[in-house]
Order: sequence, then structure tokens, then C-alpha cells
Amino acid sequence: MANKFSNLAPRVGVALVAIPCILFICYQGGLLFLLFVLAIGILALLEFFTLAKAKGGNPQTAVAIIGLSALHLSFFHEQIQNFILPIFIDSGGIALLMKLQLFLTALFLFLTLVMLLELFRNKGSVFLNAGFTIFGVMYIGIFLASLTGIRELFGAEFPYHLAIQFFPNSSALSDATLHATTYTWGGLTIIAILVSIWMCDTMAYFGGLSMGKHKLFPRVSPNKSWEGAVWGFVGALVTMIVFQHYFLPYLKLHQAIIIGMMIGVFGQIGDLIESLLKRDAGVKDSSGLIPGHGGVFDRFDSLIFVSPMLYLYIDFVVLS
Repeated sequence: MANKFSNLAPRVGVALVAIPCILFICYQGGLLFLLFVLAIGILALLEFFTLAKAKGGNPQTAVAIIGLSALHLSFFHEQIQNFILPIFIDSGGIALLMKLQLFLTALFLFLTLVMLLELFRNKGSVFLNAGFTIFGVMYIGIFLASLTGIRELFGAEFPYHLAIQFFPNSSALSDATLHATTYTWGGLTIIAILVSIWMCDTMAYFGGLSMGKHKLFPRVSPNKSWEGAVWGFVGALVTMIVFQHYFLPYLKLHQAIIIGMMIGVFGQIGDLIESLLKRDAGVKDSSGLIPGHGGVFDRFDSLIFVSPMLYLYIDFVVLS
């Protein structure tokens, strides 16, 4: 049992320092949050490419980082439209084009550039090189960029009919106040997602240590158990319900339950998928960057996998 708890102290130490900073960044949103998520994406992508090189691939690192950054910016389109575009040109048509087409434009240009460069690289297998480059950006880049998308759903485009019902004197409500309130909800939503994932991980960890008897997926992660997975699921679900009750008035109870269930199931699946990649590459951690936690990819694997599902649910169901 002592060996199982041997890395607990550095894990707790890192958490005590990092968590307040992360929560502040999530609450603030804007460019600070974009840069934070972008940094996570780039570091996780570099660790992914380390795994790829262990399998004989030579991914295009520079092109991948550019592509990942462009895809992240495409989810930041409203901020770009409001603060950057007017400096150069005030055109509704171009603004609409940026809003609707920036993502696809970035994606098509990235895919085209990857294949063009492989014509000249001559570094091993084209299938492996292009495949790892594209897979890394699609998986880590797009999936994690959708977290920025979730944060930005609570900007100026937040549905008026959802927001106005929470203000008793709506006739005297200014647009600035309404925008500030909904943007705060966005920060609290991201915090709720992160805390739910952390509670899922924590409950699964301790539940598995104390009660784990039945292996969950021994081929991929021998130490994980069904008992730990159930405790993790409950932790995510309860956390999301608590946040809905106290901090997220726009969410209905059943919507909070669905989000908690998605985190409790697919967050843990994301962890298993990353474990599968590491096992295939023959490594224990994606890196040793974070003491007690392994690498950035290790720490944010659940968030990466569950983010696009939450983005689609919040955008097309909750905010419809």
C-alpha cells in the first residue's frame, strides 16, 4: 500500500499550486484562456509525437503546431471579429466568412500543407509521417480546441431568451451587463467541467486503491478497476449537480446530469485511450514534465477526449 501512495505527495503539491492558477484563467476567459489551452495543446502534441517516434514515425512538428494553433483560433472567431478585424476592415461579409469558414479553411490548408511537404521530406514512411501528424492534430488539436469553443459560447452569441429570464428587471438591463453575466457563466462552466474531471480521477484513484477487485481493462491499464470507475463516475456526476445548483442557473438539472454522466464515462475512456497509446509505444508516462503526474498529455487526456462531446451538447442542446 505504501508504494501505491508513494507519488501522492508530489501530486498534491503540484495540485495546490496549479489548481488556483487554472481556475483563475478559466474564470477570466478571453485571450488568457486561449493561450492557456493552446499551451496545453502544443505540449500534449509534442508528447504525442514522442510516442509516434517510438513507433518509427517522423511527424511534421512545425506544421502540426501551426495547424493546431490555427484550429484553436477558429474557435476564437468572435473575439477576432470584435477586436482584430475592425482594425483592418469593417465588413459584415468578411466577418461572417470568418465565423462560418475559418475552421474549415484552417483544416484544409493544414491537410494540404502536410501532403505537399511530404513530397520533399524523404524521411521514412509517408504513411507513418503524415498519419501521425494528421492524427495528432485531429485528436489533440481539434478535440482540445473545442474547450475554447465552449468558453466562447458564452459570449455575445449566448441566446438572449436563456439569459434574460434570470434578471427580474430585464427592461433596465444593459447589453454589457448581460454579456458580462453570461461570460461569467462560461468561466464557471469550464471550472465545473475541470472540477468534475478532477473529482472523477480522485474518486477513481482512491476507490480503486481501497476497493478495486475487478479489473476494468487489464490489456490497456492493469491497475484500473470497475470499482474505481464507478466511484469516478459518481464523483463526476455529483460534482456537476452541485455546480448546477449553486453556480450555473442556465443549466437544467437533467442537463447537468447528462454532462456529469458524459464526463464520468467518456473522461475515463479518454484516459484508457491515452494508456493504449502509451502501451503501444512502450512507455509509462508521456513525459516527466509534471512531478507526480507524468506529462501534460497524461494530465489532460480525459479533458481532451470529452471536450468535443460537451461542446456539441452544450451548443446544440443546452443553448438551442
